[in-house]
Amino acid sequence: MTGERYQLEDLLTLMAVLRDEQQGCPWDVKQNWDSIVPHTLEEAYEVADAIERRAYDELPGELGDLLFQVVYYSQFASEEGRFDFHDVVHCLTAKMVRRHPHVFPDGTLTSRRTDIPAMEVETTQVKSRWESLKADERAGREATSVLDDVPRILPALSRAAKLSKRAARVGFDWPDSRGVLAKIREELTEVEAALAEGQHEEACEEVGDLLFAVVNLSRTLKADPERYLRATNAKFEQRFRYVESALRTDGHLPDDVDLATMEHYWQEAKRQSGEPPISRSSDNVSQEEEAK
Repeated sequence: MTGERYQLEDLLTLMAVLRDEQQGCPWDVKQNWDSIVPHTLEEAYEVADAIERRAYDELPGELGDLLFQVVYYSQFASEEGRFDFHDVVHCLTAKMVRRHPHVFPDGTLTSRRTDIPAMEVETTQVKSRWESLKADERAGREATSVLDDVPRILPALSRAAKLSKRAARVGFDWPDSRGVLAKIREELTEVEAALAEGQHEEACEEVGDLLFAVVNLSRTLKADPERYLRATNAKFEQRFRYVESALRTDGHLPDDVDLATMEHYWQEAKRQSGEPPISRSSDNVSQEEEAK
């Protein structure tokens, strides 16, 4: 990049001009709080995708797109006389300083710790203090439940993980992962029973219960369900694309062949990835192997 670099104030000016009813962009002028939300979610996922792909050269652009969403909401608020971008920066900085007394001992951004190096501070103590401070903040909002501020718009898997984590903090949890595994088996049995009785709607509801139980298992393993499901999605996509490519090489399309043929190429894709082949149609495969 050559020439003078744009600064944050330039970005705020850009947004103000885009939203100007006389000189701005018609598309930007007609946007509102609700219309931008889907774009915000999409941009957040694009950031996550770039990070998971280690596409660091794409990150400045993707992070910029995400920052642009914050600037958008700040502009809406400024136009309505509610707050502006600088208020957002102030609130964020003040909150982070308040939540890190082990870093800013005097509660000011200029104060510094002088006792022991940061890496020697007990992580468990920091996490406990962080959660305590967040609980104090929630108490100040007259919360009636530990679940109150879990956003409803979160993806279902992420929200399930947060809901169960909040409940676990107050003791509503299994003692270990074995209890969660038992719950998963119980929910799966209920799905099978509903299907056997031809109760389609009930079976669908039980699948929801099953998914929630699996999310709880993910939580006990300290694994982000969204992250690992995205990884599985990517793995499935890669293997199925291999099946399609192999079929085309042999002069076929997926619609032209039977399941056994597609299964053959699926297992070939698994072998190429170094995973032991396991038939998707075998009745003799153990539950543990199927889970893999």
